[in-house]
Amino acid sequence: MRLLLVEDNRDLARWLAEILRASRYTVDVAHDGVEAEDCLRVAAYALMILDLALPRLDGLDVLRRLRGRRSTMPVIVLTADGSLKARISGLDEGADDYLAKPFEVSELEARIRAQLRRSSGQAGTLLRCGDLGFDTVTRGFTLKGAALPLTPRESAVLEQLIRRSGRAFSKAALAETVFGFDDDADPSAIEIYVHRLRKKLDGSSVSIATLRGLGYLLRHDGA
Repeated sequence: MRLLLVEDNRDLARWLAEILRASRYTVDVAHDGVEAEDCLRVAAYALMILDLALPRLDGLDVLRRLRGRRSTMPVIVLTADGSLKARISGLDEGADDYLAKPFEVSELEARIRAQLRRSSGQAGTLLRCGDLGFDTVTRGFTLKGAALPLTPRESAVLEQLIRRSGRAFSKAALAETVFGFDDDADPSAIEIYVHRLRKKLDGSSVSIATLRGLGYLLRHDGA
């Protein structure tokens, strides 16, 4: 899942981005509101973590502009101002959640997972497609009840497919959600990851189909 972290404190942004990347999220970082606007206009994100006190363009303006474009992307406000007035203002402008600094990373990650479940219409923490399971808390896959060893990129591709099981996902859309701005990767690399995943899913009730002109589809062959 590709996230946008908007935080003007560079040390905090670097530290938090590293933690989220270690949890297998793809993370782009913006250090002011104008950078955030630029990112939002050229990339698709599953969720944004937004500080409010930003240089050049403040966080509330970023949030207003996002909702003005009718985007429903979840936004978690992360700010030093934990007053009731600030929380109400952020939520009224379209934030989905609000977390005051200082904060526990484990709580932020739990809130991220909750918002991603909500935005994709999933009630539980375990996703299934045939023999394949994905735990949204541990972010680990199982196949026929056993842990499925995957590289971070393979896991990122398969997560996108299982979250949209039964629906086609174009190669370009997969690349946009898997690779960040700092990644030196060609979108055609998606074909390599899909090829590897097909080998690892071989012999199970799950397969990745290619739909001409539409993209890739995770399907349960026994359905």
